[in-house]
Amino acid sequence: MLNYQGNLISEKDPILKYSNRGLNFGDALYEDIKIVNGVLYFWEEHYLRLMSSMRILRMEIPMNFTMEFLESEIHKLIKANELEEQPAFIRIMVYRADSPQLFQTNNEVSYLISTEKGDAPFYTLSDDAYEVELYKDFYCNADMLSTLSSTNRLLSVTGSIYARENGYQDCLLINASKNVVQALDGNLFLVKGNKVKTPPLSDGCRDGIIRRKMLEILQKTEGYEINEAPISPFELQKADELFITSIRKGIQPVTKYRKAAYKTDVSRSLLGKLNAMARLA
Repeated sequence: MLNYQGNLISEKDPILKYSNRGLNFGDALYEDIKIVNGVLYFWEEHYLRLMSSMRILRMEIPMNFTMEFLESEIHKLIKANELEEQPAFIRIMVYRADSPQLFQTNNEVSYLISTEKGDAPFYTLSDDAYEVELYKDFYCNADMLSTLSSTNRLLSVTGSIYARENGYQDCLLINASKNVVQALDGNLFLVKGNKVKTPPLSDGCRDGIIRRKMLEILQKTEGYEINEAPISPFELQKADELFITSIRKGIQPVTKYRKAAYKTDVSRSLLGKLNAMARLA
């Protein structure tokens, strides 16, 4: 079942019109949220990021789009899909009113909520090989639009095809300044000694919720020096450790980049702290 504008409908029901602006122009936002036993992880942060993103895109926020309203709509769908007592992922998608024309005066939005079964209640660390490579066919723009979770994901889509065709598990995106920005679907952290770096939002990386939480954790953990600063491709091979953060995987250690192989010590030490923070969310 899906929740379309407050109505529960079958996934087989047609809801996409030819004039959908998300389809025609990528004029849509989404928010992926982990939910376990009915508890939404980091719900307030997700909600505030969605509202902020809608304002940036000049979408008209409905008066009833409160935290309480959207949470109740999520739980209505969770109950209908019998996911109340297991881990799952929620996607809230909002898109501007249908119009096949680029110029329009209506900034009202529609929303669609969907669910997907999860694997585990808390984040776990995979021991599988995870090799990455730079994706240099196209660049990530170093601007505010790149920080949003919009449906315009062509850069990541083409990068995922490149990774699959060349036997990599992921790719790292770069911007026009040749700085490493992020992975295809997550934020990048680099560890060298006790220093941890992650690209700044000004370089064009997505403003990920787990990125925010990881920054909080590192700032409160003794022994680490955290810095939001540009990362050059040269630094990747000199690093002790690389890991990727996302709402779906939590922490994904990188095991190999070209001739460099990496440890996973810091990733493992941070995983428990992330899960503890999620339980308190």
